[in-house]
Amino acid sequence: MAVNKVYPDATAALAGVLRDGMTIMSGGFGLCGIATSLIEAIRDSGVKNLTVVSNNAGIDDAGLGILLQTRQIRKMISSYVGENATFARQYLAGELEIEFNPQGTLAERIRAGGAGIPAFFTRTGVGTAIAEGKEEREFDGVRYIMERGLVADLAIVHAWRADTEGNLVYRMTARNFNPIMATAAKITVAEVEEIVPVGTLDGDHIVTPGIFVNRIVRPASIVKRIEQRTLRARG
Repeated sequence: MAVNKVYPDATAALAGVLRDGMTIMSGGFGLCGIATSLIEAIRDSGVKNLTVVSNNAGIDDAGLGILLQTRQIRKMISSYVGENATFARQYLAGELEIEFNPQGTLAERIRAGGAGIPAFFTRTGVGTAIAEGKEEREFDGVRYIMERGLVADLAIVHAWRADTEGNLVYRMTARNFNPIMATAAKITVAEVEEIVPVGTLDGDHIVTPGIFVNRIVRPASIVKRIEQRTLRARG
């Protein structure tokens, strides 16, 4: 029996999934490749005490920044926070818990979680504050620290195209973090720019197989913002 994965809007796509205290992985990098409509639906739902895994928290009024404004996020597991003043203000005031990760370590923790690997050893962070409280071992005369794989209750990802089975194709830098997060959650909901019939996508171009994707939504409109636009004068 075929399962309908296509939902009419972001609110419907998250219905019955959201709850207080859950862990959510949010794909993308800054404002590039983020699931904007799903983030807005999470805000509108009112769920709180969330743990969010994301490379960063967007900016103050866009991306995950809107969930910080409404104080729905209790903890961030991130790599970079430099673009968000709300993030910094809440952290310094003791209102937001942060688990900082080197960017490569964060990516590998997510990938490991999706692959069913509970932990791995890395040289990154040895001898720094990152290593505090973590198991350390020596391999071939080199020190390593243990990092745990990451899994989530929900992953929200953005893709360029999807077929009705949930096979996903990403475009350029919007691919950041989305493919690995799609494999590392109990439920994955994909916001896509275009939905096509099964058999339309070139199999060589599919990055995330539909077996990892539970629900799909195509918003009526998608606004792609740029955090910092850098231009030079013509001529």
